[in-house]
Amino acid sequence: MEVLSRHRRRISIVPACTLLALILSLALSFSLQAPAHAAGEQLTQISSDPFTNTDSNHKTEVEPDTFAFGNTVVSAFQVGRFFDGGASDIGWATSTNGGETWTHGFLPGATVNSTPPGKYFRASDASVAYDAKHKVWLISWLGILNPATGPVDVLVSRSTDGGRTFGPPVVVNASGAFNDKNWSVCDDTASSPFYGHCYTEYDASSNLNRVQVNTSTDGGLTWGTAKTTPDHTCVIGGQPVVQPDGTVVMPIDDCLESTLLAIRSTDGGKTWKKPVLIAQLLNDGHPGGIRAPNLPNAEIDKSGRVYVVWSDCRFEAGCSAPIGTNDLLLASSADGVHWTLPKRIPTAAVGSNADFFTPGLAVDRSTAGKSAHLGLVYYYYPNSTCTTSTCQLDVGFISSTNGGASWSSAEQLAGPMMLTWLPLTTQGFMVADYLSTSIVPRDDDATPVFMVASAPTPPPDCSNITTGAPGSGCHQAAFTTPEDLLKMVGGTHVSNAVVPSGVIKGSRGLTSPATAF
Repeated sequence: MEVLSRHRRRISIVPACTLLALILSLALSFSLQAPAHAAGEQLTQISSDPFTNTDSNHKTEVEPDTFAFGNTVVSAFQVGRFFDGGASDIGWATSTNGGETWTHGFLPGATVNSTPPGKYFRASDASVAYDAKHKVWLISWLGILNPATGPVDVLVSRSTDGGRTFGPPVVVNASGAFNDKNWSVCDDTASSPFYGHCYTEYDASSNLNRVQVNTSTDGGLTWGTAKTTPDHTCVIGGQPVVQPDGTVVMPIDDCLESTLLAIRSTDGGKTWKKPVLIAQLLNDGHPGGIRAPNLPNAEIDKSGRVYVVWSDCRFEAGCSAPIGTNDLLLASSADGVHWTLPKRIPTAAVGSNADFFTPGLAVDRSTAGKSAHLGLVYYYYPNSTCTTSTCQLDVGFISSTNGGASWSSAEQLAGPMMLTWLPLTTQGFMVADYLSTSIVPRDDDATPVFMVASAPTPPPDCSNITTGAPGSGCHQAAFTTPEDLLKMVGGTHVSNAVVPSGVIKGSRGLTSPATAF
């Protein structure tokens, strides 16, 4: 376990050409190689891959989630990514002072690479939740016995000491199915009739991607049987949130990633209603072979209004092209049934040729409605006319202080990164299938966690881009921003774009159910 400070461990910003020369002498058991930073910004590394198994890429961390409660922020992510699914273990990083300092470690008993070792060969898809009633932090994750055929179990690891350590895995579902894309949330409103209920959602990939939800009422020690919707909805990538009255609202993609849906439970997870439509999904994909499935990212404000962000090309004239450019869109709902029309977030001008994807939304849960504070971190290409060898990947941030009615200027946090600096998977070069940002209530300071890579040593590639075989010189890790850097300043930038007449309105989804583990 290591302790890192957001103040003491700031990494100076240098031009990309000098990144490999910059090594900081830090009081850590691992050295921090300077990643690709945006000019003028400082980043803090909060973890590093220590594993040495020869069958996965090392010095790689991907796909973070975060959650904030009180002054504590917990993040979890994959460590040591495999080409064909999963990672060597799940890593975690915890701050108990709003992001000023961090402690980090790795889940025990999870995989054969863990200390102590567990029974699973790989782990994937980390998600973080907090149960205020039982004072327990939960990291849900997938335990992979066979990445080709399964089974893939759904598990949680619990922390009863404020996220400073985590215990052995607890089974949520070990039915022998190939389960995928789990997400957990707890009801933390003391006045709710279901206070202390925790919900873990996933899809049964080996059973037509049917949505499944298990419920715990004892802090994640035990979990009830899986429930589904009346129509056995075919889905992927749900992100449930809980309203103050105990209603669970779960934005989720259909399994072909052609429509964005919402599924609700009003009885503490005993039953789940048929999905309602949030929006059609129009996404042209992304050049260069980056892995970026079009999954929703959802959060909730104090009043219970649900906000969901996704990547979409409908406002761009090139949306009818095989690979166009995508914006980030926002929709919201007070009840999970009636949703606003999708609105474009002004991360750049329409027609800029930039491509935006993998959003990580935060909402200050001490704010609401027209005064809700939103912070959004995302990956993007400033110029989408690019190939695997030329695409440059950046990390951006934008904020709103009026519920998304208008936004601040967009800010670059990291980059440029080259795609071949990232670990290669069967679905492309990987930083994350999802991204996450949290706001400590009333702190008005966003705490994102995102993955940043620098040039491999030796160059040129992190993975063998022909075979997918692990490389030996990757430098990709979990980073955050220094405390108080990302204030919710908001601004006057709006996008009143309309959908061009040439945009294809038909289905733009996949031809078979998606997987993303």
